[in-house]
Amino acid sequence: MESVLKKMTLDFFGEGRHKITPEELIEAKNVLLLDVRTIEEVGSLSISLKYHPNIEYKNIPLHELPDRLNEVSREKFIAVFCPGTVRETMAYTYLLLHNYENARIIEGGYPALSEIVLPGKMLKVIRKGV
Repeated sequence: MESVLKKMTLDFFGEGRHKITPEELIEAKNVLLLDVRTIEEVGSLSISLKYHPNIEYKNIPLHELPDRLNEVSREKFIAVFCPGTVRETMAYTYLLLHNYENARIIEGGYPALSEIVLPGKMLKVIRKGV
């Protein structure tokens, strides 16, 4: 934990090395969207990325992450997601502790992520063929 915390300097946060915007997410290649919400939350509002073949979606509730860490590919860029910031920050830190240097938090959380499906942004993605 100490080594992870020591890397979290002004440069680290100032340069945004801990986050990714939804726009950057939908344009990135080989992405895993790691949803750390509970099964009940996902059952109430699910995420489908049918028009985003560059993004693999996986739900691993935060409390299951230690037992299911092997399901998180080290070969992918990992974007951690939950409706607030507490669980995604905990999951992000946990991934860093286990040497997942390619993990980021989605800037703006759920509200920002939901904006990528607005008609204008969706049309742009479909036309680009991301």
